[in-house]
Amino acid sequence: MDRMTRREALLMFGAAAAVGAVRPAELSAQEVDFPRGAVIRTLFKDYAPQELAGGATLFHEHLSLGPDFNDRFRAASAAVLAANGTAATQRPVGPPPAPPGPDPMRDVKLMAEELRKAQRDGVACLVDASLDGAGVDLAFIREAARQSGLPVVKGAGFYTQPFYPKQIAATSEERLVAELIRQADEYPAGAFGEIGSWDEITAVERKVFRAVGKAHRATNLPIFTHTGIPGKSALEQLDILEDVGVDPRRVAIGHLGNLTDPAVYVHKTLCRRGAYVGFDRQGGGNDAPVVPLIMALIEAGFADHVLISGDASRGYARPVTNFLPMLKAAGASDAVLHRIMVDNPRRFLAFVPKRERGAAAHAS
Repeated sequence: MDRMTRREALLMFGAAAAVGAVRPAELSAQEVDFPRGAVIRTLFKDYAPQELAGGATLFHEHLSLGPDFNDRFRAASAAVLAANGTAATQRPVGPPPAPPGPDPMRDVKLMAEELRKAQRDGVACLVDASLDGAGVDLAFIREAARQSGLPVVKGAGFYTQPFYPKQIAATSEERLVAELIRQADEYPAGAFGEIGSWDEITAVERKVFRAVGKAHRATNLPIFTHTGIPGKSALEQLDILEDVGVDPRRVAIGHLGNLTDPAVYVHKTLCRRGAYVGFDRQGGGNDAPVVPLIMALIEAGFADHVLISGDASRGYARPVTNFLPMLKAAGASDAVLHRIMVDNPRRFLAFVPKRERGAAAHAS
């Protein structure tokens, strides 16, 4: 199937006013219930979830990473694959490759235009998953979001051990909780993520996961994760979070497009436990093996647990324009794709705050 046009994307997401068309009755009849007082917290304001119903929300993207991030990521991935006895050439490593051309992460005007283009192509909101230790520039992200006008949710937390700030290993769990709450207040953050591990979760990563779970309990922010390749840490990540009192319905386990099990056992298990499953490297290649995984979940009745994003550094609308047509060609209806791209991420991100927005500023 060909690349989805802007008009087709907007019609699918129900943003009919943008193209002067009538929204399909099948979509307009669907309503999503949110808890009273729930918000989606972006860098500049809190939105009622209903305000972001006019387009896709991408739950896992990147606006700012250090120039050495990809080299560090490839080295860490290769080391894990080698330890598991898997040749690095046998599996894709990392997010989809960026399109050619200047790197928007080094030019705020280019990044703002990338965000505007995504908005024109049907994206209503996206989540930045770049964290401390990975070379993130928060001021850059804020300015790109401000110039573009696209609502940007900022993730908080710590990524994976190869990228942790040096002091993390020696920091107590309770001090990490306090630091996570401080980040959430000061950014302000709308989620914790991407909180990661490689396939064999280290003791320090378990400590960070527990701290994130406790910080979630203090803030109510949702959590999304990074799993290694092929994602065998997925169930353990949810175990750790549940053990410290996190409701699985507030968790999205990420990178599960890498876990290409035809029986989708892990995916279904996570869904049955209440969590979301993230297919978050879509639209830039390696999409074909992921389509049957998502279709199997849809057919099993788990469409409400599926999240899709691109894990990208540019070309942010590619999950919409490149990947959704593949799902549609495989038999997914417009109504189901609307639920996956518009309704599910809003349900995941919407939370009832336990702390006032900007609490750190008020306390200082």
